Amino acid sequence: MNHGPAAELGVDNASAKKAKLGVWFFLIYSFFYAGFVVIGVVNYELLSHEVAFGLNLALFYGMGLIVFAVLLGILYNFLCTRYEDELNKEEPTA
Repeated sequence: MNHGPAAELGVDNASAKKAKLGVWFFLIYSFFYAGFVVIGVVNYELLSHEVAFGLNLALFYGMGLIVFAVLLGILYNFLCTRYEDELNKEEPTA
């Protein structure tokens, strides 16, 4: 029993913009992650200092990286959906 594809797949005119945005988001996240790694390599004792809410810098920064990654993912999805809506408008057929 073959039901066929769930949706018609066509050309994605927004793929170049989405790829460029993905690279930019990757570079932004990599910058913040590199900061965490540099602190761990250069001055690892700094990670044990309490910064907020009774948490040390290692835990606070690490959880911040996770939250930042989730927020970037949500923003990426929102922006990609907008790009797709703008650039993949169907041509009206007569």
